Amino acid sequence: MSVDWQSGLLFPDAFTSHLTVAASDIDAFSHVNNAVYLKWMNDCAMEHSASVGLPAEACVDLDRGMAVRETRLVYQRPARLGDGVIIANWVTFNDGRLRANRYFQVARASDHQTLLLGASKYVCIALSTGKPARMPDVFAKAYQVEPGLQRRLVADAGLRAELII
Repeated sequence: MSVDWQSGLLFPDAFTSHLTVAASDIDAFSHVNNAVYLKWMNDCAMEHSASVGLPAEACVDLDRGMAVRETRLVYQRPARLGDGVIIANWVTFNDGRLRANRYFQVARASDHQTLLLGASKYVCIALSTGKPARMPDVFAKAYQVEPGLQRRLVADAGLRAELII
């Protein structure tokens, strides 16, 4: 799903998920628990994969999946019960062989304030063995970096330095 650049998201052409913070997301400190953000990011990545023709069932049929190797999160503001939240993600790297990266931004819908920035590095694995394996061509095509984002990442050293992974 495309997002209006004015929405407060870092980059255009994000795939986004939208949700409302539920009571089950809240911890003893009356804000969204840190582990919930990670679940939201994973769910958004899975929804994005399905939207480009790679739902979990297709990955199982191909005996391939993208496994998280490393994730970094920077929490900036809390989300609270009832807040509308936008989870955005962009594929920022794909070598077409084994590795891909996604960048995430979680923002409050009402004021577009960034709540969290995150990044995950993935490696393609054979689901049957759990070992690294070359990604199928369909993965290389489905997880391409948007040309505009690619140009911006290549041209802007300052932006690359700000990204957390």
